[in-house]
Amino acid sequence: MHPVRKQRLITVLFIVVFASVAVGLMAFALRENINLFYPPSKIVAGEAPVDKRIRAGGCVLPGSVQRSTDSLDVDFLVTDGAAQLQIHYSGILPDLFAEGEAVVVNGRLDGDGVFQATEVLAKHDETYTPPEVADSMQGAQHSKACEGLNYAS
Repeated sequence: MHPVRKQRLITVLFIVVFASVAVGLMAFALRENINLFYPPSKIVAGEAPVDKRIRAGGCVLPGSVQRSTDSLDVDFLVTDGAAQLQIHYSGILPDLFAEGEAVVVNGRLDGDGVFQATEVLAKHDETYTPPEVADSMQGAQHSKACEGLNYAS
């Protein structure tokens, strides 16, 4: 083999190996930061990971919001029409948060099946619903409490 060809082959192999290692390290690093969406029915069915950062969303069940009198703790139920998920949040809720409205929550599912939210996102107007929530709501039978909402994105 000609020395120039051999040097080019070694250079190409080095680039391929280096690029493969870089992609592998990036995939490994991003694996811990992926934030997947789960509807309440999949969380209640046990398909969501426990103690991992995930997103959940659906309709806030009317009459389910319970606010603490001495702190910023709030407990409420979120439904996708097929199942209800208990959410616990400690903090100031967005102005648009209301019963019967669609929300997306970020946080972790604890061992007791209660979603410990670190962030609550409320929809921004009367016609918008986050795509993940709309898909999960369309796939399930709607409860009467959330029947009046528009689930199309």
